[in-house]
Amino acid sequence: MGNLCGFIPVATGSFAALALSLWLWLTPPAHFEERVPGTDNRPPLVEATGKLTGTLTQGEGQPAKLPGSWPRFRGADLSNVCRDETPLARSWGEGGPKVLWSLDLGEGYAGAAIRDGRVYVLDYDPAHAPPGDALRCLSLADGREIWRYEYPVKIKRNHGMSRTVPTVTEKYVVAVGPKCHVTCLDALTGEKRWAKDLVREFKATVPQWYAGQCPLVDGEHVILGVGGDKALLMALKLADGEVAWTTPNPDRWKMTHSSVVPMEFKGRRLYVYCASGGVAGVSAEKGELLWKTSEWKISFATVPTPVIIGEGRLFLTGGYNAGSLILQLKEGNGTIEVQQVLRLKPKEFDSPQHTPILFENCLYAVRSDGQLACADLGGKVVWESGSGHKFGLGPYLIANGLLFVMNDTGVLSLVEATSVGYKPLAQAKVFDKGHDAWGPMAIAGGRLILRDLTRMACLDVRSQ
Repeated sequence: MGNLCGFIPVATGSFAALALSLWLWLTPPAHFEERVPGTDNRPPLVEATGKLTGTLTQGEGQPAKLPGSWPRFRGADLSNVCRDETPLARSWGEGGPKVLWSLDLGEGYAGAAIRDGRVYVLDYDPAHAPPGDALRCLSLADGREIWRYEYPVKIKRNHGMSRTVPTVTEKYVVAVGPKCHVTCLDALTGEKRWAKDLVREFKATVPQWYAGQCPLVDGEHVILGVGGDKALLMALKLADGEVAWTTPNPDRWKMTHSSVVPMEFKGRRLYVYCASGGVAGVSAEKGELLWKTSEWKISFATVPTPVIIGEGRLFLTGGYNAGSLILQLKEGNGTIEVQQVLRLKPKEFDSPQHTPILFENCLYAVRSDGQLACADLGGKVVWESGSGHKFGLGPYLIANGLLFVMNDTGVLSLVEATSVGYKPLAQAKVFDKGHDAWGPMAIAGGRLILRDLTRMACLDVRSQ
């Protein structure tokens, strides 16, 4: 039996080879034409050309004449606290807040920015020919599209595609695409002003699950954590995209999902960034490296942004058993020294995906165990929501002293933002078939914009 079994595949292979030889001998040679790129009239992809060329399409939407703004990730002052004085409801009816409008989006977690009655969101449309990133400008009033600027780029599905929030100024809107393409457009018309490919031009590495960094516009510059061979951090001139300065990166730290945050220390303005190998602070004036430490790094994924908690202290947190860390900056002999003040275990206080909120000397976060928790600035947990009130990896913000918190499946909860204890006020199902509702929230004039993996909705949360 063993000899027969060994003979069968050998014989089969011999007959197959003979058949192939006869087919090639009897079949006349076919005529093939060389395929010349561009002859099929398809728009070239970004990877093929190295240039970011896109298409601007005008829509029927009109800017709303409504107050309030949320012009970038975590709001105007990067605190994730709304300073708008619009009165908000402290309870909801049986049906929850009124849904003013909703729309479909490509898979992702990209949140909205709001300014001058317009909503800006970075989207990805895999069904478009060719597929690509689309920066969309919508009416805050009804969600209708005012314009969209899209450019072709291939992205494979990997826990969604787009996941960054644009930054909007009076003149410009800046966005970072999943594969680290930076675009600056006219905020009103959508016309392209400039674009950069951080991978091609600065040797950046696209993070796992694509870029999650939101651009920081500070004065006349766009500040980016590049993490490439040519720059750890970089400042681009907002008006034309020209490089103003770069910070050397001899340690070859790579880009993470964390965003750059500004900080004032001893009369100097710094930019703080969590890269793959640690945390660094650079001068806002020329980009020179002022300090760095490898005391804080997450081997798998660094997502939350550093929180400035006052008196030269930084609160750092993350998932994957990283826990949390407080760093203290100190000035000595003309240099800045960094010291570790406190390290917290994951079970004590952490936030795996969203950046904690500093509000009235307390830190609020959804921890790795899914509970909403409040801690003092010494890291002591004041209260937690309990095992019966979990939110997964959902987003949260504070407005009018109220915490808006959403869970993975699109259930929105209203909680009092107080250190006294966990005080839930209302709850509503926003997305009927909600899934991975992780995108950062935005609020302006009592209009709360939320999203899950494939839909965005605008809710009226004003006090009636």
